[in-house]
Amino acid sequence: MRRILVTNDDGYRSAGIHALARELRQLGAVTIVAPTQEASAIGHALTLRHPLRLEKIDEMGEFTFGVDGTPTDCVNVAVAHLFKGLPDLVVSGINKGWNLGDDITYSGTVAGALEGALLGIPAVAVSLRQTKGAYDFSYAARAATTMAEAILRTPLPGRTFLNLNVPKGLPKGYRVTVQAKRNHVTSVAERHDPKGRAYYWIEEGQNEWEPHDRSDYQAVRDGYVSVTPLHPDLTAHAALSAVEGLAFENLVPANEVTK
Repeated sequence: MRRILVTNDDGYRSAGIHALARELRQLGAVTIVAPTQEASAIGHALTLRHPLRLEKIDEMGEFTFGVDGTPTDCVNVAVAHLFKGLPDLVVSGINKGWNLGDDITYSGTVAGALEGALLGIPAVAVSLRQTKGAYDFSYAARAATTMAEAILRTPLPGRTFLNLNVPKGLPKGYRVTVQAKRNHVTSVAERHDPKGRAYYWIEEGQNEWEPHDRSDYQAVRDGYVSVTPLHPDLTAHAALSAVEGLAFENLVPANEVTK
């Protein structure tokens, strides 16, 4: 039987992770290992400066565990000490809110799947449009299970994983997409505590998405599940020639800078 690891960045109590786990059980044995506290927007952080604790969550079912760390921590602790080897699949989500375009660099949800891909495990991240009322995770859970089954049947290239974003309600279908780009201006609000000392709160700022017919943003806006293949290679391959053309002979050697 396939062994499936499910994680997220919203914590093991999130309804989204349990809806996802229930749907994925048709593909194999599911183990949930997720943060004990919400770890949204934490990116691909790995905890190195304090010990981590793995806790079995009895009230959540036989195969639910919490780790007092990040989604990346959860994947590594699970692989090393629960599975004692690589599972057949890692699925991260369901996140409350899309992880589109440039935002994936911040996303703990995407990081959970990224860590799986780095370890050589087929992986999927899945996020659902944010809503003010109750969430219906059913369509997102089905979409994640459909794509998970597909990549188990037909493996992706090495170190590649899928980032799924799902619209609210019944999707019209699936689109293979690229990351959207946007002009993002972060808002940093200054406030003051009762003693008059300044503190700062990072808030959502101005977001203007660049038009692109094949972007993940456009797909979900049109009512489709966005399916974006991602990999951890951040090399700007198109810029290699430009960098090679820099006038290196005019640059001061690094070992002479302090002389």
